[in-house]
Amino acid sequence: YTGEVKDSIPDGQGTFIWGVDTKFAGDQYIGEWKDGKAYGQGIVIWASGDKFIGEWKDFEQHGQGTMSWANGNKYIGEWKDGKQHGQGTFTWVSGITQTGIWENDEYLGQ
Repeated sequence: YTGEVKDSIPDGQGTFIWGVDTKFAGDQYIGEWKDGKAYGQGIVIWASGDKFIGEWKDFEQHGQGTMSWANGNKYIGEWKDGKQHGQGTFTWVSGITQTGIWENDEYLGQ
């Protein structure tokens, strides 16, 4: 971890890169921290090549954000507790899109 701390834990702006001895090896979070957790605006870049840019709450996507998967798929819209939830657009690498309401990662329609 490189960045601001408060009471010896991440708080403010900072970057965390997970070590090789964890299941998150090579993943990184760059952005705002609150009480040791990703909270506010930030970016996660997974070792797999997946990437999320947007709002975070307690290390989960929460609010507005864009998720880009390494395979070319992309979702732009609202998130709640780490899941696509609310208004959003999912675009598959093939170019097919679904725009409308999402609930717990499931497309409900327009």
